[in-house]
Amino acid sequence: MATRFPRALSGRLAILLTAMMAAGPIQAFAQEPKATPPRQQKKLPEAPSKLPKVGADRTRGLDFLFGALKAAPDEASAKHVEARIWALWMQTPSDTAALLMTRAKAAMDAQNVDVALKLLDSVVKLRPDYVEAWNRRATLFYLKNDYVHSIEDIQQVLSREPRHFGALAGLGMIMQDIGDDKRALDAFRKALAVNPFLEKLPELVKTLSEKVEGRDI
Repeated sequence: MATRFPRALSGRLAILLTAMMAAGPIQAFAQEPKATPPRQQKKLPEAPSKLPKVGADRTRGLDFLFGALKAAPDEASAKHVEARIWALWMQTPSDTAALLMTRAKAAMDAQNVDVALKLLDSVVKLRPDYVEAWNRRATLFYLKNDYVHSIEDIQQVLSREPRHFGALAGLGMIMQDIGDDKRALDAFRKALAVNPFLEKLPELVKTLSEKVEGRDI
C-alpha cells in the first residue's frame, strides 16, 4: 500500500522553521555560506553507483518490486530489489534530463554545491514529473542545512511517489534535527513500512519510540 503524507505539512513546517529562525538562537537552520562544502555526517538513502537494467513499465514494475521488497527474506535479497527500484526511479525519457542529472551527481561528488544546484534547478524545470530530480535536490538542500527548501522538494517527491523511502527517511532526519521527535518517528516508520531493510532506521525507531511513547511498563 502506498504511504501517504499530508500535503499541508510543507506549509506548516515552513512556518515553523521560519519562526524558529526568526527567534535567533538556533543556528542549525541557517543556510551555510556558498563556499562551504555540504556536510556529510548523515548519509541519506541513495541510488547505488551501478544500477541494473530494468524494463520500461514503471507502474507495474514498481508495484511488483515494492511487494518483493517487503517480502524479501534477507538483506541481500532486499538490496537487490531496492537497486531495481532505484533504477526505475532514475529512468527518464529525456536524454537532456539524464545528462543534467549525471553532471549534477558529478558536481555533488566534487562538492561543487552551487553548480549541482543550478543543474538540478534546470532538471525540475525541464521535467517537473521526474521524481528523482526533486529527491536529489532535496538531498542537496538537506546537506546545506536548508531545511525549508528540502522539505518543499520532499513534498514534491511524495506527492508523485508516496512510497519513496529515501524521501521519507530524509524527512525523518530533518524532523529529528529540529527536535520534532514525534514527526521524525512517524516519517521513519513510514519509510520502514515501505522498505524494512533501511540501514540504521530500526535503531532510530526504537530509540525515538522510547523517547516519544515511553517504555512499556
